Amino acid sequence: MDSRDVISIYRTGVIQIATPFSTGTGFYLKEYDLIVTNEHVVRDNKEVVIDGDTFEKQIVEVCYVDPKYDLAFLHAPNKHEMPELKLGNFEQIKEGDQVIAIGHPFGFEYTATQGIISNMLHKQDEIEFIQHDAALNPGNSGGPLVDKSAHVIGVNTFIIRNGNNIGFSLPIKYLTITLEEFLKGNGQAGVRCNSCLNLVFDRSDVQGYCPKCGSTIKMISDLESYEPMGINKTVEDMLSELGFDINLSRRGPYNWQVVQGSAKINISYHEKSGLIISDAYLCSLPKENIHSLYEYLLQRNYELGGLTFSVKGNDIIISLLIYDQYLNLQTAKKLFEHMFQAADDYDNILVEQFGAIWKTNEK
Repeated sequence: MDSRDVISIYRTGVIQIATPFSTGTGFYLKEYDLIVTNEHVVRDNKEVVIDGDTFEKQIVEVCYVDPKYDLAFLHAPNKHEMPELKLGNFEQIKEGDQVIAIGHPFGFEYTATQGIISNMLHKQDEIEFIQHDAALNPGNSGGPLVDKSAHVIGVNTFIIRNGNNIGFSLPIKYLTITLEEFLKGNGQAGVRCNSCLNLVFDRSDVQGYCPKCGSTIKMISDLESYEPMGINKTVEDMLSELGFDINLSRRGPYNWQVVQGSAKINISYHEKSGLIISDAYLCSLPKENIHSLYEYLLQRNYELGGLTFSVKGNDIIISLLIYDQYLNLQTAKKLFEHMFQAADDYDNILVEQFGAIWKTNEK
């Protein structure tokens, strides 16, 4: 099968995952009605935010975590049309095979990189991994490694820092075994004990200890809900008072994303510098009359009251920058309400008066 066909098949079956602590990738298995990802992507969370091409952004429950194999399962979203992705046969995989790694690196939307399998015998902590050179980046974690027949043959798990595209994926055999074990729980949430490796399902008599070996174990139901502190709390209180759903807005540590009208707005807090940056990507530059549009942006920069227009590549952006020492709830509400409204207004002006091109809020 042509690689473009493989990539097209997976476009609607691979999803973005976000928690207050991380972002990552997952993929849907119709046969099990579950989303597969890495344990380290959803660690310490009962629920996560998912977003995909065929469904609205929403919160779903984590139903299985496995620190041994770095696997996790999520409940499928409501009202989706994700395709059926096929699992491959580990015994047929060999060194030199072409593979495609699919995911959402750095929070960007849907990317696919190609490479070949270079080592089938790499071991770490007695677990075999597929070593390949399809580029993996932060955010790819939990995404599928796919062969040229469009079958999932691995779960992208980690990279070697400065390793020139050396990536590692958990072979499909571990996922298949784990799915079979999980089904024995008849729908109960489960955890793999890191000591005896048995699966333990939620029930009243677990009480923090594995019933098989007595080791300490943390069930999903025992996890505490996330409580923001400091600047994170100020930002989230501000967003809540402005009418946004906080749980759906979180995009990993110190990052949030909201939509105001036709504008998508990103907020990030850089703890080391103390700088809070909010960027709204409004629209794209037109092919003609760019000079008059530039003049308008420069003129407006003198009148925007703390907001700034800029152009990055082909994108027109409006930004707000503020240091954390000057931010409290009331100040935040005033500044961000002004920014959100300006973002929603100016994309219309730039399109209607200067011929800028709408940016679609595609999944």
